[in-house]
Amino acid sequence: MPKSIQLAHSPDADDIFMYFAIKFGWVDTKSYEFNNIGLDIETLNIEAMKGTYDVSAISFGMYPLIKDEYALLRTAVSFGEGYGPKLIKRKETTLKRNFKVALSGKYTTNAMLFRIYYPEARPVYMDFLEIEEAVVSGKVHAGVLIHESILNFDDSLEVEKELWDIWVELAGEGLPLPLGGMAVRRSLPLNRAIDIENILIDGVKVANERKEELCTKLENDNLVRISSNMLKKYLDMYASDESVELSALQLKALNTLYEIGFKHGLWDTAMKTEDYLIPKEYEALRSS
Repeated sequence: MPKSIQLAHSPDADDIFMYFAIKFGWVDTKSYEFNNIGLDIETLNIEAMKGTYDVSAISFGMYPLIKDEYALLRTAVSFGEGYGPKLIKRKETTLKRNFKVALSGKYTTNAMLFRIYYPEARPVYMDFLEIEEAVVSGKVHAGVLIHESILNFDDSLEVEKELWDIWVELAGEGLPLPLGGMAVRRSLPLNRAIDIENILIDGVKVANERKEELCTKLENDNLVRISSNMLKKYLDMYASDESVELSALQLKALNTLYEIGFKHGLWDTAMKTEDYLIPKEYEALRSS
């Protein structure tokens, strides 16, 4: 009897790409059956705080709020390397200190960094697909674009500030910008959590190995919102070989993110990411 696992992810191109190699049967899922649940990232963040799903995509910036209930996975991670979300405004306008800004959710990593950098701004939270129009129409003075929106936006808008530049100012040079990853519920048995992590690692690896084929299939099946040319460009940014498994540099970046949050009073205790990953040594002991 297959073990049913709820796999919650966003409907954005990088998440679809990383998880649908499993959905399409390109990965050995052993005795597990993965049920895909697609929700926007802020909804996933909120549901993770409720402990709703077995495995869920989350924003790295909110992980300290769920660290006791979920372990971080090493795979399906998204980092920016010289790029990331963009703060945009209407051309030929000047933002005041208390400008009204549209953000994609209170618990997103970009919102965390934004609020630290612009403490007097007045956030309004909305679906990321609505942010561009909210700025164009004047409902807000500015907005932070995420996901595919950063690649193409209305000609009446311009970039006020790159979130990448904010990250560099806060964290220093040389570190990638942590954005999002995956977490697994701690109530699952440890051996099952290890199996799930390894299956997901294989899924991201296979997706990258068969990128051209997978991109064509995703577009033909109408599973992504953008054209194949835009899709490939976006995936090169957020779903690449760097997404397969956390590197030492990515771990350092995460630790820096959590140190910044702690210093600004966003959570009560300092934390090291390594302490909240699934212990790999258990797997070696189990097979010895």
